[in-house]
Amino acid sequence: MPASGVTLFFDVQPEQAGERVDRFLAARSGDLSRSRVKSLIEDGHLTCGTKTVTEPAELVKTGQHYVLHIPPATPAVPEGENVAFDVFYEDDDLIVLNKPAGLVVHPAPGNETGTLVNGLIAHCGSSLKGIGGERRPGIVHRLDKDTSGLMVAAKTEKAHLALSDDFAARRIDRAYLAVCWGCPNPAEGDYEGDIGRDKRDRKRMAIVTHNGKWALTHYRTLQAFEMGAALVTCKLATGRTHQIRVHFSANGHPLIGDPVYLRRIPAAAKGLSPDARAAALDFPRQALHATRLGFTHPRTGEALVFEAPMPEDMQELVSALAGGNR
Repeated sequence: MPASGVTLFFDVQPEQAGERVDRFLAARSGDLSRSRVKSLIEDGHLTCGTKTVTEPAELVKTGQHYVLHIPPATPAVPEGENVAFDVFYEDDDLIVLNKPAGLVVHPAPGNETGTLVNGLIAHCGSSLKGIGGERRPGIVHRLDKDTSGLMVAAKTEKAHLALSDDFAARRIDRAYLAVCWGCPNPAEGDYEGDIGRDKRDRKRMAIVTHNGKWALTHYRTLQAFEMGAALVTCKLATGRTHQIRVHFSANGHPLIGDPVYLRRIPAAAKGLSPDARAAALDFPRQALHATRLGFTHPRTGEALVFEAPMPEDMQELVSALAGGNR
């Protein structure tokens, strides 16, 4: 088995041309499994010349030279760290918190430390370790790194199982605030479409016709900024990866600041004044905030509902858009 923290080199011979790159590497890397190789590729640890290869199904060609980096091993159990977040509620069973934008929820390649999980372990103590899995103890749902807002984490195995079941059964009340380009028409309605991995870019999700999962987002426009942008509230009927971001992008209204689903200046930007347009184009993250979270307490049966106001950066964005309409 190749050691962690090493780099392996591979040259493609004529008889190997046409193989999938994950199979090619797994067969020639010693004891690395194909699934492990696939994970390394998807996490960006394989290069071919100056190109980073992220598609395991890519076919190799004669004469290509591949370099596979196996990152150093990390502790199986995250350690507690001083990570800032606001606690909205806490008891012996669970904790409700307001995650700031920029904070990764749990350790993953490229973000092994400084995550919400590290902060939760420090806050709750060693009793949290192991609940729901070593790498993500206590976590029953996630928010994207640059999405702010309310989350609930379990402090006991019983609470973890109950909350996980409620999320899976769609018994959780979740609402988001978002600022999108353009104005949805109608101003209130549903965005629906199966969501799956984008075949052209595995780091993106997309509306797909095969092998996707049904997703439904209810939206309502709260404030329109001429035809250039809108503040909307969204209620999730399902909980797919990047659901709101994908649905709004697919319907022509990508979220302001979205680094993944907004790849060019939208035509709607012309509907804003120069100052408002600049504020929107310079916004450094997707303008998305989990503003409401409601669920049944897993032990007491009490209905709990929490609301977190829009964070300061989104408030400033909305003010700039409201003050800069044509």
